[in-house]
Amino acid sequence: MTAPVASVTVATGGTQANVVEARLSTAKLEALRASEKWAQEQWAISKPFEVSAPKPGEPSPPKFMGTFPFPYMNGLLHVGHSFSISKLEFASGYERLKGKRVLFPFGFHVTGMPIKACADKLKNEIAMFGPDFENYNEEEEEEKERAAAAPSEKEVASDPTKIVKKHGKAAAKSTGLKYQFQIMRAMGIPNAEIKDFTESTHWLYYFPPGAKEDLTNLGLSIDWRRSFFTTDLNPYFDSFVRWQFNKLRAHESPKVKFGERFTIYSPLDGQPCMDHDRSKGEGVGVQEYTGIKLRVLLEDLIAVPEAERDLVKGVPVGKALTAPAFTEALAGRKLYLVAATLRPETMYGQTNCFVGVDIKYGIYAVNDKEAWVCTERAAKNMAFQKLFEEPGKIHQLGEVKGLELVGVPLNAPLSPFEKVYTLPMEGVLVTKGTGVVTSVPSDSPDDYITLQDLKKKAAYYHVQSKWVDSFFDASPAIISTPNLGDRAAEFAVKKYKINSQKDKLQLTEAKAETYKEGFYNGTLIVGPHAGKTVQEVKPIIRGELIESGDAFPYSEPEGLVVSRSGDECVVTLAPQWYMDYGQEGWKQLAEQCLADMETFSPETRNQFGKSLDWLKQWACSRSFGLGSRLPWDPKYLIESLSDSTIYMAYYTVAHLLHGGNLDGSKPGPANIKPEQMNDAVWEYILLRGDVPADTKIPVATLEEMRREFEYFYPLDLRVSGKDLISNHLTFFMYNHTAIFPKKHWPQGVRVNGHLLLNGTKMSKSDGNFLTIRDALERFGADATRFALADAGDGVEDANFLEKTADDAILKLFTEREWIEETMAAIDAGKLRKGRFSWNDRVFEAELNKLVDATDNAYKAMWYREALKNAFYELTTARSDYRKATTGQGVGSSALEGEAYEGMHEDLLRRYIEVQAIMLAPVTPHWSENVWSKILKKPTSIKDALWPEITATHDEALLSAASYIRGLGSKIRSAEDQAARKKKKGTAAASPAAPTGPPKLHLFVASAYPAWQDQAIQLLKTTYDESTKTFSNQEKQLLAQAGLMKNKMAMPFVASIKQAVDNNGPSAFDRSLGFDEMETLENNVDFVRRELAILKVGEVKLIKAETVGEDADELDKRKADMAVPGHPTYRLV
Repeated sequence: MTAPVASVTVATGGTQANVVEARLSTAKLEALRASEKWAQEQWAISKPFEVSAPKPGEPSPPKFMGTFPFPYMNGLLHVGHSFSISKLEFASGYERLKGKRVLFPFGFHVTGMPIKACADKLKNEIAMFGPDFENYNEEEEEEKERAAAAPSEKEVASDPTKIVKKHGKAAAKSTGLKYQFQIMRAMGIPNAEIKDFTESTHWLYYFPPGAKEDLTNLGLSIDWRRSFFTTDLNPYFDSFVRWQFNKLRAHESPKVKFGERFTIYSPLDGQPCMDHDRSKGEGVGVQEYTGIKLRVLLEDLIAVPEAERDLVKGVPVGKALTAPAFTEALAGRKLYLVAATLRPETMYGQTNCFVGVDIKYGIYAVNDKEAWVCTERAAKNMAFQKLFEEPGKIHQLGEVKGLELVGVPLNAPLSPFEKVYTLPMEGVLVTKGTGVVTSVPSDSPDDYITLQDLKKKAAYYHVQSKWVDSFFDASPAIISTPNLGDRAAEFAVKKYKINSQKDKLQLTEAKAETYKEGFYNGTLIVGPHAGKTVQEVKPIIRGELIESGDAFPYSEPEGLVVSRSGDECVVTLAPQWYMDYGQEGWKQLAEQCLADMETFSPETRNQFGKSLDWLKQWACSRSFGLGSRLPWDPKYLIESLSDSTIYMAYYTVAHLLHGGNLDGSKPGPANIKPEQMNDAVWEYILLRGDVPADTKIPVATLEEMRREFEYFYPLDLRVSGKDLISNHLTFFMYNHTAIFPKKHWPQGVRVNGHLLLNGTKMSKSDGNFLTIRDALERFGADATRFALADAGDGVEDANFLEKTADDAILKLFTEREWIEETMAAIDAGKLRKGRFSWNDRVFEAELNKLVDATDNAYKAMWYREALKNAFYELTTARSDYRKATTGQGVGSSALEGEAYEGMHEDLLRRYIEVQAIMLAPVTPHWSENVWSKILKKPTSIKDALWPEITATHDEALLSAASYIRGLGSKIRSAEDQAARKKKKGTAAASPAAPTGPPKLHLFVASAYPAWQDQAIQLLKTTYDESTKTFSNQEKQLLAQAGLMKNKMAMPFVASIKQAVDNNGPSAFDRSLGFDEMETLENNVDFVRRELAILKVGEVKLIKAETVGEDADELDKRKADMAVPGHPTYRLV
């Protein structure tokens, strides 16, 4: 039954709106859908995707195994998923055509916090609104949102014209999907069923079957027997993960360790927040700083009465810090401004510190001895790093604005100045560091230019010159660099022509160069460690500062991280189990794996290299959520990226363990109980261990499972989005190298960019979103796959165009219709047989060339190119052939009274077979129908093999065909141009128009002008093949040969030089590769027909060399202008 067309509306910014409604008829779509259903029914019977390893004694064909990172099952799959999956699907289809036994398994990921977080949200929303959300008042909620988004009275009063930016959280709410139950409704889940999703396990049994249905309807060639979902709810998979972690921990160089380490942490969830637990900030890591303590000289402030102190905007310096209420709260504690620095070795050059004047700073009690001034965000991180007396608790003593700190005197550790001052700085961030910035103008362009601004405009910035000038002028040089000198910041500021703090772009470049030069090439020239390199001395000085109590280790997230539960995460110092990635020997193995692995692009290889360079320890355990438990410490669950590194090996035996059910609730064909799958059994299967002494599993069954693994492993291809390089895919390499021998390491990884929808980022909130289910409803399976193949192949973002999918419906339907008509004509004996003509040989050569080109495109995983060759170029070649042999197609119809040779039966049959096979990876249903129903092949397209080449490659023949096809177009264009000139009155006088049908005299040259050949020979002598350069002596040589008298000589030589630069020395050879006159003689009727619009009655071929002196002037001029490959013509 077809859904009402008018009910489907696509929100795409107005450019592609209502695509389905715009289609005049759904008849073609329904016809294709019917054929897709038929093909899937045939595959369900024949089961071509259910493959197993050869049994003993059977032939062992080559194999191909590919996998896709199993998707997280907290919703429906969308076309972004299908885009990455399609890369593997197309590869699987191609490898099957190459005669390989192809395994494409697919599982479902449910480990981690997202499902539990969503279930908990629904519980809270039911408590708020009732079991069916009947108490939710949409109008009230919208009014609350409008009020929250409106500018405050203060904002309006300060600037009535100001546009107040809505924060991300408010923007998210405004979409109408603020609550989890609204998201569930948007997925099409009936309101009455939503309450069931308050149980985490319900998600596991709801979404995976839906995903399987969608992917099956999309025509994916998946062996569903091997499917499963993760966590200990599947006891078989759970045993596999426990074996993996036992193996990693028992390694001779243990890969899983326990200890205190910095990690991203969710205070609300009370556990580490890893990548897959985050709603924002996936990929964000921990940034480690050195916290510098700058002691506030309160005694100096108190010693000066307020009335005698310097003023900042009319307020005495330090008034807030010396107020009785604050000093009472301080209770004798020492007060410090704390800054976060990445360069502790530069503290020898401190001249002051900076604050943001509009930032609110808290004053926090560390213990009964100290209080620190910093931002609230920084204090929260510090609290969870055991820097405060009560871990996880903040004791705030007071609050000050940055402006109230300006002019406050400080004592800075390692500074040559006994006293420095707090100064204002533009652009200090509350989202990075502590909000307090140490100032080292000798080595920081930001600090240097800020002090220069303050010195020039002291009054403007409300500072006293005595706080700035003497310190700036006397700032010491502390680091010597070979390229930037002893004062790198000053050098860089001048180099990049930086005039003020507002030159942000230049400052960014200057800072990058200065910091890089200082770290890699710098040498310390002050203090007890003078003479040591910066790389050597950095950790030494950091350690000394921490030991002396002048500094402390401090860490925070590199950027904003929000957990699935909705709270902003911090960095905590917690005891936990972690993967010791970066371990030197292990890293070398991962690097070797990468070196031997196919990555399909240099960008991917480079990104892997960077990931291996930065990746260090990774927390692999958590306390809550879904997952498998650490076998030796079961109070911890294994986090979602750590149980997903080698599960591809599990696919090889999953069908035997529990084939047919995702949760392992029933044993599979091997009839093995979950508790029988202990470490020794997994060791036997995957690592050729000894037969377990205490197992009741028959040895024949163990051998079958080992045979499955050893046949399909190693993994040939892993496809994924590029965003997983920095975590999952790098973990994938690390874990394989730790557990498996080299012969079982991954062979290839193919990553892609994100998928845009109609040129715009997919977004549920914006309405620009398309699930696989919706795509199938609108376009059917093959048209959707067609658009996925056309979307793009590089690592940059691709673009799924609904128009492409819509157009594909018509293209596929029309092509199939033509095939049906053609096969009916063949069956009726209406097509030509016998020897091949010139046009037949051209078409055969084009078929063979496209078979090769498409083969290479599939091999390189360039599917847009494969589609271009297999569909667009192939149909163009067919149309050109049809036009040449029947006069029909490509906008023309057969000319009345003309005799055509007609198309060859064998070639058309081959064309149809070749097209069906080469499109099979992309449009398998269409190909199956053509193959089985129209061609009446006895076996499925899934059993077909890649087309054979039927003749040796004939580039000369193809060049001749291109020449002939282009000749008529060139003549018509020239005549059109002449007609336009004549209309404008700018054309030269032409001979009298001929009476009757005009004749075309075509002047064909067999050789180039002698002066051109001579010029090329001279030019050759100036070319050095080893350096691929010219000596530029051609002008002198041409003059010596007397060729400079010819005004065309230099332009001609210049054109040849350009051709050689572009195409190499082969451009010196101008031979056509085919006999021009013979080609024209074979196709003189074709040329004439191509000029039907000019009413040409006859084409006469004239050898240019035969035009004598007695010929008329126009003939002689035309003959002189002709060169090989470029005949001239005259209408007479």
